[in-house]
Amino acid sequence: MHKKDQMTPNERLGAFMTGKPMDRILAMPVACSMSGLALGMTHKEKRSSAVNEANAQIACYERFGNDLAVVEYGLHGVGMALGSEMTDPEDAVPAIVKYILEDLDDVDKLDMSKLELKNDKAFQLHLEAAKLIIEKIGHEVPTGVLISGPFTAAASIYKTENLLRATRRNPEKLHKLINFCNEALKMICKEFIKEGVLILLCDPIASGTILHQKQYREFVLPYTIELMKEIHEAKGMVCYHICGDTTSIVSDMVKSGCDMLSIDNRVDLEYTKQMVGDKVPILGNVDPVEVLYLGNQEDVDLAVKNCIQKGYDSPCGYILASGCDLSGNLPLENIDQFMESARKYGKWPLDSANFK
Repeated sequence: MHKKDQMTPNERLGAFMTGKPMDRILAMPVACSMSGLALGMTHKEKRSSAVNEANAQIACYERFGNDLAVVEYGLHGVGMALGSEMTDPEDAVPAIVKYILEDLDDVDKLDMSKLELKNDKAFQLHLEAAKLIIEKIGHEVPTGVLISGPFTAAASIYKTENLLRATRRNPEKLHKLINFCNEALKMICKEFIKEGVLILLCDPIASGTILHQKQYREFVLPYTIELMKEIHEAKGMVCYHICGDTTSIVSDMVKSGCDMLSIDNRVDLEYTKQMVGDKVPILGNVDPVEVLYLGNQEDVDLAVKNCIQKGYDSPCGYILASGCDLSGNLPLENIDQFMESARKYGKWPLDSANFK
C-alpha cells in the first residue's frame, strides 16, 4: 500500500462497489503501454517476457499506488495469433504491416484453434504476467487485461479501410468475421477470468469518430451484448471503453451490459454523467496526450481537479482515470502528480469544498 493511502486498492474498490466510505477516490491512470518506464525498460523489453511485463506493473504500483494493474493482451492480439504480421519497434507499440485476411470471402478459412491458449505464445505470456502480478501484489490491488472488442479484433485481421467499406458492400460476410472474433474473445476472456482478472474491453475502431450510430448498432452493439453476457456468466467484471468521440453512442454503450463505462477525453464528462450516470459507474477522462504526455504537473493537477469536480457526484459512482492507455516516453512525474491530485481533491468524504 502506498505510504500516503489508508486503504489498499482492493479495499477501496470493495467499498466503492458497496457504497461504503473510502479514504479517497479510486484513481486509475491506465499505465499499460508505458509501464516499462518505471523500470527503465523499452516497450520491446517490457513485452519480451511475462516476468518483465509483470515487474513493470508491480513497479508502477509500488511507485504510484494506482488502483489497477493492467496486462496487455492488446488490440491486435487476435490478428497476431492468426498470422497478421507486425512491426517489432524498440520503443513503441507494434503495428500491423500485413493482414492475414485479404478477401472477406476467405473468412471461413480462419482457424479458431490458433487462438487457443495452448497454441498462442503471446496469450500464454500475458496470462502468465497476470498470474505473477496477482501472486505478488494481488492481495492489495486488482489486475485487469486490456483486450480488444469484437470490431477492433476484426480490424486486426482485415484492413480497417476494407472493413469499413464492407459495412455497406458486404455486410453478410462482415458479420461472419465479427462473429468469429466474438467467439474467440469469449474463449480468451474466460481464461483471464479464471485467474481473477478484470476485463478492460477496448474497441477503438467502433468509435463515433469512425462509425455512425446506425453502424455501431448493427455491427458492434449486438456482439458486445453477447460478449458481456458470456463474461458475466463466467463471473467476470468488465469495463467498456471506446476511444474518440462517443457522445452519440454513450447510451448505446451502456446497453451492452457493461459493469463500468470508461470515456475518452473527447467526450464531456458532465454530459456522460447526465446521460448514464444513474446506470453505471463512469471512468475518465484526463487527456492522455495533451495533459499527461505533453503537459506539466500544474496541467495535470488542474485536469484532475476539473474531472473530479465534474464527476464526483455521479449517481452510480465516479472513478478518476486517464482518457485512454498511456503510451510513449511519458514523464513519470505526471503520473505521480495525477495520484497526488487524486488524493488532494478526491479525499473522503467527497465534497465540493475539496475543489476550493
